[in-house]
Amino acid sequence: MNIPYINLNLQWKKEKRDLLKIIDKVLSAGEYVNTYALEIQKFEKKIAKICGTKYAVALNSGTDALTLGLYLLGVRKGDEVITPPNSFISSTSVITHIGAKPVFVDVLDDQNLDPDLIEKAITKKTKAIMPVHLTGRVCKMKKIISLSRQYNIPIIEDAAQSIGSKYYGKPSGSFGKVACFSTHPLKNLNAVGDGGFLTTNDQGIFKKAKIFSNHGLVNRNKVNNFGFLSRMDVLQAAILNYRLKNLNKIINTRRKNAKFYIENLDKKKYFFLGEKKYEFNTYHTFVIQTKKRNKLIKYLNSNGIGSAIHYPIPIHLQPAAKYLGYKKGDFPNAEKQSKRIITIPINQNLNKREIHKIVRTLNEF
Repeated sequence: MNIPYINLNLQWKKEKRDLLKIIDKVLSAGEYVNTYALEIQKFEKKIAKICGTKYAVALNSGTDALTLGLYLLGVRKGDEVITPPNSFISSTSVITHIGAKPVFVDVLDDQNLDPDLIEKAITKKTKAIMPVHLTGRVCKMKKIISLSRQYNIPIIEDAAQSIGSKYYGKPSGSFGKVACFSTHPLKNLNAVGDGGFLTTNDQGIFKKAKIFSNHGLVNRNKVNNFGFLSRMDVLQAAILNYRLKNLNKIINTRRKNAKFYIENLDKKKYFFLGEKKYEFNTYHTFVIQTKKRNKLIKYLNSNGIGSAIHYPIPIHLQPAAKYLGYKKGDFPNAEKQSKRIITIPINQNLNKREIHKIVRTLNEF
């Protein structure tokens, strides 16, 4: 590809000199795994500040953050968790691993959970609501928060794609009892492997998360409750601390790229959303929709432009979800979008020539 969907090689080339020093420093110190290491504590403090919360816990993936978050909210076997059917598979798999049942609710045109459909899905078994801030756009949280309070059901944010995003000036990760983020290599804030973190304002959840993420160890030899192995490696924390310095620049560049798309793509050919006044989107992805998706992908490929689909098969139609009893047609918006969505390059390494070529090629199709 002349213009790859994502360019991690270029990121490495730009950061190589600095990262090699960081790697050498961490490995030379000989402290690879320690949930209270200086780099870990530094990372947690910085993240809590960005997310507007009192606490953050560094973990080994966004998936484990969700698993731990659900567990600490008291979700157990036989309980139900409300969530959308169009996320990455782990949003649902973590619910099933706890032994609970995912209850799906359809989405709006912005691909995020439809708040007006949540109340009908609430039962006596509902123990959590899990909105997913897809593409870097925070869900419409006002009504979700209202329902959470009315029914006394906690919110766990799947904020994997939305570090730095805001809704009415309030940052992603600060709306729920717990929020869960990913630092997967494709994310705006990315590690050099899997990584994630959990945010909360609840001191009890914070303390338990630190212990449960490290086997449940209260000290080197004592376990009061069996936990998980979900801690972040010190090396990943050190790299993330370095990359946090550039996060605002990365977000601003992606927003600039998105603005160019919004202003220049042919709205007669493609459906895509702008940004509301109350939104601050960080554009983990920039998604457009077209009935001719498959032909468009081939056309982009022939012009050396990479793309992706997030995600082509709704979770309720995955073979793994067959036991839940959902069928085609149950969530028409999510299903319709899954056939039309395509993610075009938005990353911060795009140059002016490349982004102009992407727009020109799309408008010529």
